[in-house]
Order: sequence, then structure tokens, then C-alpha cells
Amino acid sequence: MKRTYFLVLLMWMPVLLRAQQNFNADWHFYKGDVPGAEKPAFNDASWRTLSVPHDWGIEGPFSKEWASGTGYSPGGIGWYRKTFSFEPEWKGKQVSIYFDGVYKNSEVWINGHYLGKRPNGFIPFQYELTQYLVPGNNTIAVKVDHTDFADSRWYTGSGIYRNVYLIAKDPVHINQWGVAFSTPVVSITSAAVNVKATVTNGTNANKKVTVMYSLINTRMDTAGKSQKIITVAPNATAVGDCSFTVSNPALWSIDHPNTYMLKVTLLLEGKKIDEWDSEVGIRSIRFDANKGFFLNGEPTKIQGVCIHDDAGVLGVAVPEEVWVRRLHTLKEGGCNALRLSHNPHADYLYRLCDELGFVVMDEAFDEWEAGKNKWIRGWNNGTPGKDGYHTYFKEWSDRDLRDMILRNRNHPSIIMWSIGNEIDYPNDPYTHEILNTGNNPQIYGRGALPDHPPAARLGEISRHLVQVAKQYDTTRPVTAALAGVVMSNTTSYPTNLDIVGYNYQEYRYAADHQQYPNRVIYDSENGMRLSAWDAVENNPYIAGQFLWTGIDYLGEAGTWPNRSNQAGLLDLGGFPKPEYYFRQSIWTKEPMIYMGTAPIPKSEDNGIWSHKQAAPVWDGTDGDSIRVNCFTNCGEAELFLNGQSLGKRTLADARNRILFWNTIYHPGELVVKGYQDGKQVAQYMLNTTGKATAIKANVYKEQGKEPLFYQRADRLKQIEVTITDEKGQKVYPAENPITVSITGAATLKGIENSDANDVSDYHAATRKAKHGALIVYVLQKSDKEKYEVKLESPGLEPILLKFN
Repeated sequence: MKRTYFLVLLMWMPVLLRAQQNFNADWHFYKGDVPGAEKPAFNDASWRTLSVPHDWGIEGPFSKEWASGTGYSPGGIGWYRKTFSFEPEWKGKQVSIYFDGVYKNSEVWINGHYLGKRPNGFIPFQYELTQYLVPGNNTIAVKVDHTDFADSRWYTGSGIYRNVYLIAKDPVHINQWGVAFSTPVVSITSAAVNVKATVTNGTNANKKVTVMYSLINTRMDTAGKSQKIITVAPNATAVGDCSFTVSNPALWSIDHPNTYMLKVTLLLEGKKIDEWDSEVGIRSIRFDANKGFFLNGEPTKIQGVCIHDDAGVLGVAVPEEVWVRRLHTLKEGGCNALRLSHNPHADYLYRLCDELGFVVMDEAFDEWEAGKNKWIRGWNNGTPGKDGYHTYFKEWSDRDLRDMILRNRNHPSIIMWSIGNEIDYPNDPYTHEILNTGNNPQIYGRGALPDHPPAARLGEISRHLVQVAKQYDTTRPVTAALAGVVMSNTTSYPTNLDIVGYNYQEYRYAADHQQYPNRVIYDSENGMRLSAWDAVENNPYIAGQFLWTGIDYLGEAGTWPNRSNQAGLLDLGGFPKPEYYFRQSIWTKEPMIYMGTAPIPKSEDNGIWSHKQAAPVWDGTDGDSIRVNCFTNCGEAELFLNGQSLGKRTLADARNRILFWNTIYHPGELVVKGYQDGKQVAQYMLNTTGKATAIKANVYKEQGKEPLFYQRADRLKQIEVTITDEKGQKVYPAENPITVSITGAATLKGIENSDANDVSDYHAATRKAKHGALIVYVLQKSDKEKYEVKLESPGLEPILLKFN
């Protein structure tokens, strides 16, 4: 479901082959249940008019009456309606509506005719409209039911929160997700390409169809092509498959994410009747039980983070531009992999991973047949609820897993399919007698709980899910993230998987590698401790690591008013936290150095998820004791205060790779210099700041090469706001309220200050800064119209930004 330079898919084409129209604008919305709203004659004139993607949950209000798991945001029922005209070009075509995601229990009607229900809020789905369309106006109605608001361990949002498309195609056409691209043999000099296209014949006669395949490189040359003639029976499908060789392929990799455009064209009696295209990549992947992960034959450590869907004030209706900024920041920090926890994500995110060079773990489920604990009054606090996906698992899991794989299987970034996250969390819900003994770092309750379902079910269900996954893709391994390896090892669960993820159980690597020598092990989730990474880096048989987590996220929160989880390398606004720079110091090779200050600690380690204390501020009371922490990949660092050296530290002698100086605070300039082989290669500076006097604004612009095949969305402006002193220096402690006013053709989408405990109106035009900064999201209504954004605060010099 993409925009391309090859076909103008967001417009109707003069000669209609396949048209994909963005269907996001001009929906009518009502929060609440309304009898009869599915009927075409229903009067929705008083309803709110909006564009989707839309998340009503983030509109609040946040309240402690809701659940901490989902960030104290409201659930409920919502209705969406849209009226559209029948286009003359549709005559003789099949017309469908495609939803990339609706959370949840969506039910859809066209002109009063019921099309179906999809309980899973993370899975895309499509309905054919053709037989119910009429000349003139037609009405789509969608009911969304999220009344079981405490149904997740993290924020899910509510509503039509992803893109919607209207698709018109010939009765003889390529199926939805009907093309499978693979590269079974890859080398530097050549690559074998296999392509399969499933073709549907919606007529009552046999159709002899020519299927043409072409692979186009970035120079717009044809790198490979083939064709096949197939006969498709009436109201049936047939598969046309082909193979060809690409000479001297431009391989897709993390550092060089080269892509091609794959085009599949159908001809009937010599006339084009359908055409489909997608960006693909040529690469090989391999996992080895003794040597880890290989990309294009090269050993590669997975340096990954887990992420959720939301972006703070934007909820889960996140514009593509926000993820562009976030992914570039993560890449600069040394991250090369994403675990899309714990559900399929928005369509464009996979394309961005392809284009920016991230390998991806795509995950289907957080629970299977039995419900997990959903915390309502704070994480691990009070009595949990049990609402969730397990209610629909038996009926829908096979189809949901299938659709995740079919939609995403052509993305070169995806290197594994996950069928579950922490399904084996001890006693939540499965149990086994072995929990009475051994080391179980994650466990609910004490020892085995006999009234809980037996662990043996893990083996039975996983065997089935692996079989389902392999029906639709055999080019990638199937995995799961295990929380209770001690318990799961008593079942067939790990052996049913191709590769096995361990969550927070690095202490088991050596013993399990010896006991199960054919098992491929990787760190599917862990905290920020260096020891967890050392266990990956120092053992070649461990393929890599995914940190919990890359970015702060709403939900999985503490007691009210805490509404978001702060485990990320980036905060909710996408700004790096001190922990980000520590990770950069161990995951990157380009010389870097960072420093920050903290009270002199009594303990150097506060737990699995504890973050390094290194606030980028040099301020305090003259004469007080203070610690300066430094993160660097340079061999040596030297600290200077007001030009006087406070001594050198070497990385080789640093405990846990943190260089530090316990010193006395004096105002002025603090500089740390990084040296490699005696030569200065990096520097970082902090200054004592004065009173906050001004506002500084930076409008984010993506740096680097523009993608050739797909155009980036660029209507959302991300304005990074900083409060400064009279010298232009960021005043880190500043919490001044910033008011945003807009004139012209744009609207304020939100202000994010990344404060986990700020439960004020999330969509107000004024918001307090946090750590001297916040981010403002402004959506322009048109590419051509002008607008202005004013930023002001009492006592600070205002700033006016003008956009053409």
C-alpha cells in the first residue's frame, strides 16, 4: 500500500489498471454507541469531521479510573462514517476498502450491508465493496469497540489509527498480498530471484493470462525479468511463478540498504489489465548455533531495540515523518535492528526500515489462549485484569499470523517472524513444578501455581503456530521471546522454534548452549546493564540483543499520575537521554564522547532497567561535591574545568565503561576531550547557564539521501524547542510553559514534553517544558499555502517561524 514514482497510486489513472486512493479525509466521527449509525440514511451532520489516522484514546482525558497498563487513557465505543461518490472509472472493476489497522473489534458496513468484523486491532484487512456500490453517493460506516479498556499491557489507542485506502482493479487481478519475492542464492557476483504471483479470476470464464515480472534498479535499468502464461479457472486463483538471475546485484545491508523496484504486470489478450509494484531487496540471512547471525555471508551482531507503536501526544496515529526522525536518531546511536513489539506495526514503518537499513524482528502476539495480567492500578500493583486478545485467539490466530506474514514478507529488513512475547512468563499464565526450584528471574507468585494452565500447552500451541507461519514463508526463521526458559525447556516449545529468544536470562547462555548445541540463541529483550551486552559480544554463538526499550512509550505505567514507561534510550519526544550516549559509546566506531553530572552515588547499579545518571548540565552550589560521568569509545579522556585539567581516565581501566571524576563544583566551563593513540578526536562541553531568557527553535529536516522509489511524507513539521539563556545555551532545569499559536494553513497536532507524570490536557496549546525542551508538531493543510507558528512564554523572548 505505497506511493511510487512508477505509478501515481494516490490518484485515479487516466487508463485505469489498478488505482489505490488515499481514503483518509472527510470522515465523520462520534465517540459513543449510536443505534442505526450503520444505515445510509442516518444523519451524522452533527458529528465531528476529521481525517484518519485518528486515535480517540490520546484525546483523553487521562484519569485514574482507567488502567495503568494502557496509560490511564479511555476506551469505549466510537463510530466513523464517510460518504463518497461512485467514480465512472469503476465500472466493470472490483472495488475494495483496505484498513491498515483499527483498534479494535471493528465492524464495517457499506450502504447498510454488513461486511465483517476484525477483532485484532493491529492487523490490516480488506473488504470488497463492488456488489453493494450504487451510482451516486455511497456510505461506509465503521464501529470500533474498545470497551474492555484494560486489555493490554501497553498503550494501544482506539479508532481508525492507521491509513485507509480505496482500491479499484480488474476482475482478473493480482491478489491482495499476492506477490512473494525471495532470493534463495546470493553472492557478490549474482543472485537467484524467485517470484510468485497469485492471480484471481473474478469472472465466469477461463482466462489465459500472461504474468510479466521485471526488477528495476536505481538507475532505472531492468536488472532481471521473466514472464509466464497461466490459465485461471472461473472464480478461482492460480499461481504464476518464475525465476531469473541478477548479475552483480546491489545487496541490501545495514550500511548500504540498496533496494530494487519489483513490477508485476498482467496481460490478457495482449492488453495490460493489472500492475503491481513494490520495493524489494536482495540479501541473504543465516543463523548459526555456534557463530550467530550472518547477513550476506558476513557475521553481524544484532544491536537492536524494542519499540511500541505510540509517539506520546500523537498516540498511535503517528505520521510517517515522526518515525523518520526517530529511526535516524536510533541509527546514529549505533542501533541496527528493531523488534516490533508485540504486534504488527504500520505499513510504512517496514518500508522505512528497508530504506534506512534496520533488520527487523516482526512479532504477532503477546498472549495466546490464556490471558496475561493487565495492571490497572500500577505495574505489579493491586489486582490485575485479564481482558485481552486471548478471547479471540482460537478463532483468529491462524488468520492473523497469516496476514502479518503475507503483508510483510517482501521486506528485506525482516529477518525473523516471532509468534509470541513472554507467553511462557512463569505463572502468567502457564506453570510447571520446576518453578519450585531453580533461578526464575521473571515470575508471578512464588513457585508453581497448580490452578494455572500447564506448561505443556506451550509446546502444543507453538508447534501449530510454526506450521502456520511456514505455510506462507520459509525464507526466514520462526522465533519467540522466552521469559521462562527454565520452564519452557521442560516442553517442546524451544525445539519447535528455528531460533530462540531469551528475555533477561543471559545467565543461562553458556549452560544452554552446552546442553542444546543446535539451538540458536539470541537476546530478545534485556535492560541497559553492560553485563547483558558483554554476554552477547563475548559469545560468538549469541546472535545479538534487543534492548528494552528504544523509546519511552505510553502505558505499562506506575501508579497515577504516572502514565508512561521511561525505559527508552529516547524520550517520548524523540530526544536522546543520557543512556542513549552510553549505548552509542559501545555500539559505534566513529569517535564520540559525552558527559553529564550526578550526585556521587552510594551504589553503581540500581537494577536491570536502571539508567546511567549523567544529566547534561553543569550547575549547582559552588563547593559542593559532584560526579562527572563520561561515556566514550575513545581510549582515553581528559576533563578540564575552566581550562585546568582534572586528570585523565582510560577506557581500559573504567568499570562498566563509565569514566568518572568525583570533583568539586565551581561555575564555568567543563570540557572533556577524547583521545585515540594520543590524538584528540572528540570533545564535549558543558557550561554553567544563566537565567532562561529566550526560546530557540529548530525545524527537523531529514539529512542524507532521498529515497529514489518512494517519496517521504513531509507535511508534518517537527519543531524542536529549547529554552536558552542570553548566550543561547540550553537551560536544562527550565520548565517554562510554552504557548503555540498558528495562523494560516496549518494546525497544531500536539506538544510533547516527555514528562511521564504530566496528565494535564494533552492537546492544549500550552505545555511546560521538561529538561529545558519540548517538541511541537504542526500539520500543514496544503503544500502550497503559507502559515506562521509563534512560540512564546512569559518572561522569554518569543519567536516567529514562517513557512511557505
